Amino acid sequence: MAGTRLWELQAVDTGLSADTVEWCPLEGCRRLLACGTYQLRGPESAPEGPGEEVPVFEQPQVRLGRVYLYSFSEDDSEYPLVEVQRRNTSGVLDLKWCHILVAGCGVLAVADASGCVQLLRLVVSEESTPFLEPWSSLSLGEERLALSLDWSTGKRGRPSDQPLKIISSDSKGQLHLLVLDEAGPRLQQVATWQAHHFEAWVAAFNYWQTEVVYSGGDDGFLKGWDIRTPGSCVFTSSSHTMGVCSIQSSLHHEHILATGSYDEHVFLWDTRNMKRPLADAHVHGGVWRLKWHPFHQDLLLAACMHQGFAILNCPEVTEKQEVTVLESHKMPNSLVYGADWSWLYCSLEPVPSVSLPASDVGNHVCGLKVAEDAWNRSSQPHTPAKFCDSDLYLEGVNSDIRLLATCSFYDHALHLWKWEASSA
Repeated sequence: MAGTRLWELQAVDTGLSADTVEWCPLEGCRRLLACGTYQLRGPESAPEGPGEEVPVFEQPQVRLGRVYLYSFSEDDSEYPLVEVQRRNTSGVLDLKWCHILVAGCGVLAVADASGCVQLLRLVVSEESTPFLEPWSSLSLGEERLALSLDWSTGKRGRPSDQPLKIISSDSKGQLHLLVLDEAGPRLQQVATWQAHHFEAWVAAFNYWQTEVVYSGGDDGFLKGWDIRTPGSCVFTSSSHTMGVCSIQSSLHHEHILATGSYDEHVFLWDTRNMKRPLADAHVHGGVWRLKWHPFHQDLLLAACMHQGFAILNCPEVTEKQEVTVLESHKMPNSLVYGADWSWLYCSLEPVPSVSLPASDVGNHVCGLKVAEDAWNRSSQPHTPAKFCDSDLYLEGVNSDIRLLATCSFYDHALHLWKWEASSA
């Protein structure tokens, strides 16, 4: 596409089918990338995606999974992603980092095929390689898959005097509101309600009003809920014509919500009026995940299953909003279920040397030393790119180069990409 260039920097074999990926948003730890895998194993079984039409409990099959932790480095232009840990678990359907420190540490939440929400604590020190360790877990109930989850802190802030909350959805169409007791640590299930007739593929917080959550189901409905009175439906929309799989509140605009569906459409909404969407983009593939760019407010990344992935430009929202596809890339013979933007800043200028403050919490330190070596871009050897891990560098950063990762399901691969746009 004119005005943009896309490079695949690396493809990593994940062994099992990769279906969810997320970069760590915590300053000092943004070089870390978590990836989850999911695969059926059993007599005459074949890889099956989270949305495939296969009975969930009628076959004697096991849903296997792993959580991988990778580290990104500019030092190796051929293999910038290095695996630092793998943890075997039940099949992973979703994972998300908490955007703030919890009890002084980073925390990764995992929704798995055994119906559990797991919390893994990130241990980072100057003496050893970072790793994830079990911290807390909670079963949502028997004979169900935990399909999705979201933290109430997706906008990098916590409402005053409010506990950390997680909303999760399951294969029986239910939503589960969880609260984290950090002192325990212990996850507590404070409310459960029936939200959809079939699978509740996704649940997400309104990051600006955390008493409001949204859900999307295989019944084709998008719904809003007030968690102050659990089970109280604020609205129901049938604008999508097939199952609603992805929802994310904007990190930059208070009233903007993005949703995606098997119907191959991405809708943008004004949450003050959910009668009809503000904008509609046809991406030619079922939209399993949507991710707003953490800093560039107009960019939206879509994992489009059979159609690969797409980068959308969503300029200032108006009633006649036009969303354009800046880049699309199809992955032959596979499905893209997971996609995420990196939180690292890219600059083509020399990066000032700085020591990032670390949060010392006993034996655990959150805060990695920023690498200062240039990453040699072979396509432009005279303008090496540097990726910075600190909010101190936000101003003046070259905004045309972005780093992103996607999951390719059938060929069990994690892909690292560099995308450059002359204008976006």
